[in-house]
Order: sequence, then C-alpha cells, then structure tokens
Amino acid sequence: MNRKYFGIILLFMIDAATVFTALQGAIFLRKDILPYFLEFPEFPQIDITFFWWVFPVWLFFFAYEGLYTKRFSFWDEVKILWKVVFFSTLGVFTILYLGKIGEQVSRTVLVVMGVISFPLLPVVRINAKKLLIFMGLLKRKVLILGAGKTGELIFNALKRDKNLGLNVVGFLDDDPEKIGNRIGGIKIHAGVDKAQKYIGRCGIQDVVIAMPGCEKEKFISLINNLQHKARNILLIPDLFGITVLGTNLQHFFQEQIIGLEVKNNLAQPANILMKKLFDLIVSCVFLIVLSIPMIIIAILIKINSKGPAIFSQERRGKNDKPFRCYKFRTMYNDAEPRLNGLLETSDKARDEWNQHWKLKNDPRITKTGRFLRQTSLDELPQIFNVLKGNMSLVGPRPVTKREITEYYKEHAGLCFCVPPGITGLWQVSGRSNTGYEYRIALDSWYVRNWNLWLDIVILLRTIKEVFRKEGAY
Repeated sequence: MNRKYFGIILLFMIDAATVFTALQGAIFLRKDILPYFLEFPEFPQIDITFFWWVFPVWLFFFAYEGLYTKRFSFWDEVKILWKVVFFSTLGVFTILYLGKIGEQVSRTVLVVMGVISFPLLPVVRINAKKLLIFMGLLKRKVLILGAGKTGELIFNALKRDKNLGLNVVGFLDDDPEKIGNRIGGIKIHAGVDKAQKYIGRCGIQDVVIAMPGCEKEKFISLINNLQHKARNILLIPDLFGITVLGTNLQHFFQEQIIGLEVKNNLAQPANILMKKLFDLIVSCVFLIVLSIPMIIIAILIKINSKGPAIFSQERRGKNDKPFRCYKFRTMYNDAEPRLNGLLETSDKARDEWNQHWKLKNDPRITKTGRFLRQTSLDELPQIFNVLKGNMSLVGPRPVTKREITEYYKEHAGLCFCVPPGITGLWQVSGRSNTGYEYRIALDSWYVRNWNLWLDIVILLRTIKEVFRKEGAY
C-alpha cells in the first residue's frame, strides 16, 4: 500500500479513537461523577453502543473540512479542529431534533463530549501527525524554484511549521552565482526549466515558485507546464507587507485574470462589536480565575517594599487619547534616582536604555518585581483597563507620547486606530529582545490583518511565553 494512503488511514483511525475516548469520557462523567452534584433524569441505557450513530457524524465533518486531503499550518489546524467539534455537536443535536428522539437521549453526554473534545482533539491529532510525519508516512517532498531572498523565506517558513509535513529537497535557479551553493543545507541546482525532470525522478509532489522578478511570459509558462506534473503548485508573489488574513481571491473568467480583495476588517461594525464582546467576556473570566493570585501578589509586593501594590502610568490609547495604565508595582520608591545614577555612570546601560527603554539589570526593580516582570504577571491589573474600555486583551503595545513622537511617527495613525493591548504580536515574537522598528512592524501587521482567531492565537501563545519567561525584563 502507498505510504501516503497508509498514513491517512492511520490518522483516520486515530481520529476515530479520539472521538471514542471523548464519548466514553462523557458517558463516565454523566453516569458516575455528575450525579453527585446535579440531578438528572433517568435513561434506560447510557452506554457506548447506544451512541454509535455519533461516530459517522463526527467523522463526516473531519472529512468535510479537508483534514485528510489538505495541509494546514499548526494554528490553522487547531482552528479547523475546533470547527469540527462545534459543527459535529450541532449536527448531532440537529439529528435529535429532526428525529424527535431528544427525550430518549442524554443531551448532557453530547455536550460534555464536545467540551472534552476541544482540548483533546488538537492535542492528540497534532501530536499523532508529528509522529506519522517523523515516520515518513505523511511527509511530502517540495521543490523550490528560485533561490533568492524569497526562496529562502519560504524555505524557513516550511521548515518552521512541521505540521505541514513538507520537506524541501532542492532548489532550482538560473543565476550562475547561486548554483552549487546551499540554503539551510539544501543544494541549489541549475536550470528552472529542468523542474519536470526532477519531479519525475525524485517523486516530488509540491512545487513552490518563489521568483518574484521572473518575466511574465516565463512565469506563466512555468505554471502551465508544471500544473499537471505536480500535485500542488504554490506561487509566492512580490507582495510582501500587504494584508494576508482575510484576503480573498477574485476570479474574472472571461478576461482570464484574478484579483486580490483586501478587506479592512476593523472598519466593519460587526467585527468591532465582536472584539469588544470578546474582550469583556474573557476579561471577566480572567478576573474571576485570577482574583486570588492577584491578591497574593499584592500582599507580597507590600511585604517586599514600601509603597502601593498597584500604580498607574499615562499611556496613549486609541486615536492618541491618554489614559492611566495599571500595573503591579515592581520598583522601589526611589526608582528614578537609582536609574539616573546608573545612566550617568554607565555608557552600556545608557545605550541599552535608549534602544529598549528597559534594562536587564535594572537597579530600580525589587526582588518580587523581577519575578513579576519575567512572567509578565505585573500586567495583570490591566484587566481593569480592558473592562473600562481603554485597552483590549490583544492589540498594539501601550506606549508613551514620547515613544510615538520619536519612534512611531507616521505609523502611529495606523497602529493606534485600535485600543492598545495587554498582549500582542510583540510579546509573542521575542518581546524585549526586539528593536523598535520590528515592534512597530508587528503592531502595523496586527492592525492590517486583525481577525478574532488572530486574537485567540496570540492569547494562547502568550500563555506559552509566560511559562518560558523568554525575553521579558
């Protein structure tokens, strides 16, 4: 049997086993745990055989969403799996309604199954895929045409996201100066026009055309010649920096042309309302869950040094409107004299301060404060800023008027057309290890590409960064 199809069959079996596990766990909770806390009606039977019809519904949505035919990046696959959970649960309840059998089936089991599946499916499936890719069962060979900067960028992207299972085996280029060199250990071969030969000889299924400077006629000829030789062709146009999330492809068949439709997601009132509701609901949940830890942190701050547990600083918000940004106090009361003394005596500290506005060995920071900064727990009081409406959970970094004047300049209008965030792309992309130009680029990219899923991904990545304590000081 073909290794690819064998890998797909194994993945299908793993999905079925995961659905079975979620259903069995839901039945166990309904029968043996939940009755101790809540009263439920009695059903004649609550066992796995009674719910056999659930499996076809769930596995149908796995196939419908292309989870056995398409390649997804890590976060896109998580999003698709959560869609499968939602629509599968909705589909099961639709069958109950249309079949008028709702009174005969424990709906609690079906709801609990969906709740269990939200964390279980991504964890099991993505790790199972990693194992199958490592075994070579779901891995596909990729040939990149073009060994310039664009080719190197796409190579790094494919190498970074191992969930795609795409293995670059070679580069082709017509530039004599690049022939024989290597990118990431992969050799650059001569002759873009020899791609068909390599596809047949090496069993290559995917081709990436990363030649933004290629002549139009040659570019079209390459695509037409390779379209029926390779399984997939990925075109990388010379359009770096434009919006990518939510950009749609428009077809004009009679004229044989295509167009990119770029949307301003944050200009749509429904999206603005969705973001505000998301901020409000999630912030309330965070406040309830984190209230006791926040009280403990406040007590430790008071014990460790004199002064209030929470302080505020002026920051610039949406449309350059000033607001008071709350944080746990991490510095001594005589912080400014300590800083000025260090900057006057140390050129290294002064250069670091001018570049980052932060110091790794800051004499102003208390022992408790250093831990709070390393874990970003000092920013927890900003939940109150979100509830007040002058900040968002995710957004550009809150800055001072001086930072806008000296660094953001003409980019300020774009970056701060939305409220600043407790976290953002900067915090999950190296955080304090990045310079101002990169921070501004990240803030601009976030605003141009905003969607709700991007906010969710950044929040999840922030949790990971907090535990790693990387780049914060």
